[in-house]
Amino acid sequence: MSDKLAPGNAAPDRRPWLLLLSAVILFLDRLTKHWVSRHIPEGDAIVVIRHVFRITHVRNPGAAFSLFTESARPSLIHWVLTIFALVAAAVVLFILLRFGRRASPSMIALALILGGTIGNAWDRLRSGLVTDFLEVHIVHYHWPDFNVADSAIVIGGILLVLDALRSPHHEKGSPTQ
Repeated sequence: MSDKLAPGNAAPDRRPWLLLLSAVILFLDRLTKHWVSRHIPEGDAIVVIRHVFRITHVRNPGAAFSLFTESARPSLIHWVLTIFALVAAAVVLFILLRFGRRASPSMIALALILGGTIGNAWDRLRSGLVTDFLEVHIVHYHWPDFNVADSAIVIGGILLVLDALRSPHHEKGSPTQ
């Protein structure tokens, strides 16, 4: 597929690349979770940088950052989180398919979010728990364990916020460019 434009043609369609980005995130998430599940017993860890970073094996029944893990109704929380993730993924996929012709920062962010959301929903549907394995300590603060899917969702969210905060004069075709 050529990115060159003939006079009068529209910009090349970037949707396949955005969906490929989502698929790569999903693949990396599945691959890393599989590796951790096969090589690190649940509850154990491999020290990468002493007192800073470990690869762990934690099964999280809650949401990001272990939210809702101490719920009185874990089955309800499981299904609420699963349904929310599937609806969110469907909405993001619709937006990418409808508006993703151009690879803007917002569309790239949504592609990251889509891949991450599907990765964690996959875990919830398959086993009811999400595998987390990245553990970070910053001085005396212990960041809750997370995974590739969580990272993609957070990076996508940050990109969305940054793109929203960008001033309008940075838009393509403005007189300052």
